[in-house]
Amino acid sequence: MKISHQALIALLALAGASAFAQTSTPRVDQREANQQARIAQGAASGTLTAHETQRLEKEQAHINNAEAKAKADGTVTAKERRRLHAMQDGASRDIHRKKHNAREQ
Repeated sequence: MKISHQALIALLALAGASAFAQTSTPRVDQREANQQARIAQGAASGTLTAHETQRLEKEQAHINNAEAKAKADGTVTAKERRRLHAMQDGASRDIHRKKHNAREQ
């Protein structure tokens, strides 16, 4: 009985660690930070208008909400990760386009 109790504890600890690893999204978080910095730099330098900055910030908030929903059930699936990366790819393109258009503040 004692051995099976210890095995059960070890199994639960392993399952808990596995679930934790599946909910962490370090690449998503790093890209989010990089994109926020790009938006802030564009706003500070004047390459982004106030309206463009607001739209890009709203897009980032949408990605944050999608990430929170993906993490809500305790597991971020491969499909959810692909969706988050696709959303970030689109946001990155939007940032580039807005920073390199002819509009200035």
